[in-house]
Order: sequence, then structure tokens, then C-alpha cells
Amino acid sequence: MSDKVPSLRLVDSDESSRAETTHRTVGQHLEQAELLVEILPYIQRWRGKVVVIKFGGNAMTDASLAERFAEDVVLMHQVGILPLIVHGGGPQIGELMERLGKEPEFKDGLRVTDAETLDIARMVLVGKVNREIVSSINVHGPLAVGVSGEDGGLITAAARNPELGFVGDVTAVDPTLLQKLFSEGLIPVMSTIGADETGQAYNINADTVAGAVAQAMEAEKVVYLTDVEGLYEDLSDETSLIRQISAADLSQKIQSGQITDGMIPKTEACVRAVQNGVTSAHLVDGRIPHVALLELFTDAGIGTMISD
Repeated sequence: MSDKVPSLRLVDSDESSRAETTHRTVGQHLEQAELLVEILPYIQRWRGKVVVIKFGGNAMTDASLAERFAEDVVLMHQVGILPLIVHGGGPQIGELMERLGKEPEFKDGLRVTDAETLDIARMVLVGKVNREIVSSINVHGPLAVGVSGEDGGLITAAARNPELGFVGDVTAVDPTLLQKLFSEGLIPVMSTIGADETGQAYNINADTVAGAVAQAMEAEKVVYLTDVEGLYEDLSDETSLIRQISAADLSQKIQSGQITDGMIPKTEACVRAVQNGVTSAHLVDGRIPHVALLELFTDAGIGTMISD
């Protein structure tokens, strides 16, 4: 009998670990590839379509959520969707008013705006908030351009109610400037100060502007980022989320007083938009990272959809 001992090949633990890591990495890449294939039909569906997004609430004041939102907008742009951002700035206006010792006042969800408050709103919306959103998008490339409703006659406004001061209603939207920006491959980021024929400026509710701009641009969707999941049948019951509702039924809820406070201008804008050519309006939870992508690139969507 031979005394020769058969040689054994010992598997290096590092080599085994590398193999496991490679296997996991390949698996992750496959999942990513499958996800891209899944969203392809949605990219094809929305390519070349205008999607108006009203950006506000926690999504705008939380730095991490704002960064995710900027990524969403850039991704939409890169796959051929035409995102148009309309932003508010209520919390930021309120913060500056508090620092200046000025007490805010609201009526039916709208900020009562005297001459001093108008100046504050103009400074905050045009000079601060708009710049911040544009900058967050342009981290990914020179893509976004900030505009005000006063620019290029974009928004013509008129006083809404003497009791509200310099709060305006949209009387006309001239989409020429926005169309020009889209033709040059840019993303419009719009603040909501408009002016009347005399040049008098008005602070206009951003929800109202988003709906009006969506109509003028013949948008496919208008999406409102809110601080709730959507509309509820019963505000005290989180399981009563309304997934889909017609504009007519929502209008009845508004008239019957079931819609209250800051949700009034949002829902009114949704109804008007859908009744005037926008395919659908959506109320979604802006506290969810990448919520805009979830709405666009999943079959079920998210939040509440309003359609005609």
C-alpha cells in the first residue's frame, strides 16, 4: 500500500466569501434590470407628456425628501417626460413673518395678504424657495430654470376677494414661456406670484396655479404632494382612503362641506383641471420618498386619483 496521502484542495475562506458576494451582486443587478423592464411601458406611455407637480408640504421642508424629489424630476426628464414644477412656500413665508413679528391670518385655507405680507411672500417664493429647488435639480446638470408667474405674462391675476387683500385668482395663463423652455430641453420651476394688467402683483395659491397651468399646458397629469395619504371618507379612519373618485363626486363633497381647510383649494383645483382637459389629478403623500415615481411608474399608483 502506498504511503502517499491524496492532496486536498482547501477553499480559501476569502475566495468563498467573494463568490457569495458576487452571487448576491448578480442577483441585485438582475432585480434592478427586471425593475427597469417593468417600468418600460410607463416610460413609453408618459414620454413627451407634460406632468405638472405641485411641490409643497413636508416634501419641500425636509432636506432628504427634497433631495429625493429632485432626483425624481431629473429621472423623469431623462426618460422624456416633461415635468413642470409649481411650488408653494407657506411654511417659509410663515417663518419669516414670525421672525418679523407679523401674525399670519388665514381664511378658507388661503393666506390673508396685505401689502407687507405680499412683499414677504414675493421675497420668499421668488428669491429663496424657487432658487433652492432650481439648485437642487441642477446638482444633476444644468436642467432647471426658475420662473415667476410675473415673467413673460405667464400668469394674469385679479383680486380674489377684498377680505383676502392681495390674494389673486388666475384669470389667464399664457403658456408660451413654458413651451419655449420645454423646447430647449429645460425643466420649468414656477413660483406663484402673478400680476394684473396694471402690474399689481398678487400672491396666488400654488394649488390653484398648478391646476390652471396643467389646463393651459394640456398636461396628462397634475400631481399634488401633500402631508396626508390622500382623501379619506372619514378623517378619523386611516383605512378609509379613497383610491379613486370622479370630479363630479368630489365637487359634491366640496359643496357639502366634507372637504376642509387647506384641502379645499387642492380639491377645487383638481376638479377644475379634470373638467377642463387634464386626464387625471392626484393627491399623494409627499412624505414618502420618490412618491412621484411611484405614481408614474406603478400600475396601482398611490394616493387618491381624480378623473372625469
